Amino acid sequence: MQNCETAHKPQGDPSGSPLSRLSDRVNSLCEMLLFALMLAMVGVTTLQIICRFFFSALVWSEELTRFLLVFASLVGASVGFKRGSHIAITALRERLPSKAATLMSLGTQLLGILFFAVLAWYGGVLMISEAGQTTPGMGISMMWIYAMYPLMGCVILLHLLVGLRKCGKDGKGD
Repeated sequence: MQNCETAHKPQGDPSGSPLSRLSDRVNSLCEMLLFALMLAMVGVTTLQIICRFFFSALVWSEELTRFLLVFASLVGASVGFKRGSHIAITALRERLPSKAATLMSLGTQLLGILFFAVLAWYGGVLMISEAGQTTPGMGISMMWIYAMYPLMGCVILLHLLVGLRKCGKDGKGD
């Protein structure tokens, strides 16, 4: 069942709103970034295994792989929100009348917007407050590590706003 949470215009549809087109473009970049992050994780882990057996271990590789995994998870979440493939319990909504299902979908979108606005805001606060710390293995500022939270929070917010707009426009829950 398509509903206003997942029924986005296909990517590249010129008839979409500017916000929808921006969401499509950002999502395309996120999909490429996700591929690169996964490739980097596999590459760094493979390099670490080779170096551990034949040379000396790379002190920074496990830390980098951990940060790449967290970043890939957030980027993957943004792609999932754009595609509407995030986990959803639809049993109740499917049993509701159309108007009630629409209201429930609107409420879900608004809760998502609230959650990711808080994530983006406090991610920015954390990024600024921890800028003086450095990572133990790589020695870079934690500001760059924590930047992923406000960045990806804003990307998910963009996708949710497009979904909210679609939900309000259609006025139907199925």
